[in-house]
Amino acid sequence: MAAGTAVSRATGMIRQTLQAAALGTGLLATTYTTAGAVPMGVYTLLIGGALNSVLVPQLVRARAEHPDGGHAHEQRLVTLVLSVLAVGTALAVWAAPQIVAVYASDGPENHAAFELTVVFARFLLPQIFFHGLYFILGQLLNARQKFGAMMWTPVLNNLVLIAVFGLYVALLTGPREVADITAGQVRLLGIGTTAGIVVQAVALIPFVRASGFRFRPRFDWRGAGLRKSLTAARWTLLLVLANLAAMTVVTHLAGAADRELPTAGVGFTAYSYAQTIWMLPQSLVTVSLVTALLPRMSRAVAEHRLDDLRGDLSRALRACGVVIVPAGFFFLAFGPQTAQLLFAHGAVDAASAAPAGHMLQALGLGLIPFSAQYLLLRGFYAFEDTRTPFWTAAQIAAVNIALAVACHLLLPPRWAVTGMAAAYAVAYAAGLLLTAVRLRRRLHGRLDGRRLCRTYGKLAVAAAAAALLGHLAATGVVRSGTPALTLLAGGLTMAAAFWALARLLRVGELRALPGLRRA
Repeated sequence: MAAGTAVSRATGMIRQTLQAAALGTGLLATTYTTAGAVPMGVYTLLIGGALNSVLVPQLVRARAEHPDGGHAHEQRLVTLVLSVLAVGTALAVWAAPQIVAVYASDGPENHAAFELTVVFARFLLPQIFFHGLYFILGQLLNARQKFGAMMWTPVLNNLVLIAVFGLYVALLTGPREVADITAGQVRLLGIGTTAGIVVQAVALIPFVRASGFRFRPRFDWRGAGLRKSLTAARWTLLLVLANLAAMTVVTHLAGAADRELPTAGVGFTAYSYAQTIWMLPQSLVTVSLVTALLPRMSRAVAEHRLDDLRGDLSRALRACGVVIVPAGFFFLAFGPQTAQLLFAHGAVDAASAAPAGHMLQALGLGLIPFSAQYLLLRGFYAFEDTRTPFWTAAQIAAVNIALAVACHLLLPPRWAVTGMAAAYAVAYAAGLLLTAVRLRRRLHGRLDGRRLCRTYGKLAVAAAAAALLGHLAATGVVRSGTPALTLLAGGLTMAAAFWALARLLRVGELRALPGLRRA
C-alpha cells in the first residue's frame, strides 16, 4: 500500500510541477485550482464523507453477520451511491455558477476571473460521479482486505495529467494573465483533467470483479438495513459542512490576496501547492495504515476487544510518528528550498515560488497533530460514532476561521495567506487535544498516553536537532549550489542525524513501521 501511494504521490508531484510551469502560481492558476476543488467539495458533501468514515464498518459488519456474506447489502449500497451521484452531478453542472460563487467572489474588478473559474468548473464537475465510483469500489475492496489497487490506480490519473500539462507546456504559449488564456487551452485542461479521474475510477472495475463482487442494480432499499448507515452519515454530513465552511473562508480570503497581487503567487494556488507537499508524508504513511486498520478496528469493537483497539491505535501512532515528526521539522527547515526546486520553472520564477515555501514552513509542525488527530478519529469511526468527530471538526473549523480572518485583517497581502497556513496548523493542534481527551473517555480512561508522549518527545528532540544540523549543512552550500544541491546536502544530513539520535534515544519504533510489528 505504501509503495503504491509513494508512486502515486511521486507522479502527483511531477504533475504539480508541470501545472505550476504551465499556469504559474498567481490569479490565473487560482481560477483552475479553485475549479478543481469544487468537484471534490461537492462529492464529499453529497456522499463522500459517509463513504470514507461510515460505510467500511457497515460493510465489514454485513459481511460478518448477513447469511449471504453481505452481497445483497453491497449491491443495494452501490446502487444507492451511484444513483445519488448521478443526480447530484447533473444538478452540479447545471448550477455551476452558483456553486463557484461559494468559493470565489464575483465583482467588477474580478469578473473575468470568476467567469473563467465557472468555465473550468463545468468541465470538471462531472468528476463528482467518478470520484464516487472510485471510492465506493475502493471501499468494497477494503472490506475484503484488498488494499493495493486503490493505492495504485491514482498513478493512472497522474500520468494522464502529466501528458496534458506536458503537452500544454511543450506546444502552447503559456498565458500569464486571465485575459490571455484561449478557449482551446481551457478545453485541453478541462477535458484532460476530468479524463484522468475517469481512467482512475474505471481501472478499479477489474479488481472488484476479481474479488468476487458482481454488481446488480437493487432498488429495494426499504427495510434493507441502510437506515443505520444513513443515520450515521447525517453527522458525517455535518462534519463535511464544518470543514467546507473553513475551506470556503480560506479560499475567499486567499483569493483576495491573489487579486491584490495577481502575479506574486501569494494566494490560494500557492496555499494549495504548499498543502499538497505537506500532505505527502500523511498520504504515504498515515492514510495507508488507517486504510488497513479501520476494518480490523471495526471488528475489534464488534467483538468487544477494546484492548486490541487500543493497541492498534497506539502502535499506529508510534509507527507513524517515526516518519511524520521528522517530516514536519524538515518542512520547517527547508520549506523555501523545496518550493523553489519544485515550482520555479516555466511561468514561475524564484520570487513567485517563495510564498509557497513560506506557507510550507508555516504548516510544517502542524503535520504532527494533523496526522495524529486523523488517526485517532478512526477510533470513533470503529465505534460507528460520527457525532463526536463532527463536534471536534466544528471546533477545529471555528478556530481556523477565526485565526484566518485575523490574518486577513492584520497582515499585509504578501503574508496574509502564510499566516492562514500557520492558523491551520494551530487549529489542528487544538483538535488533537480535544480528540485525545474524548477518545480516552470512550476507551475507559486509557489511551496508552504515557508511552505515546514518551515516544513523541524523543522523536521531537531527535528531529529538531537533526533539522538544525541539516539547515547548517545546507547553508554551507547555498551560495554555490542549486536548490537541488542545497536540499540534497541538508536532507541527507538531517536523515543521518535523525537516525543516529533516535537510536541513541532508544526509539524502538524505528523498526516497527514495516508491517506494524509490535514495538
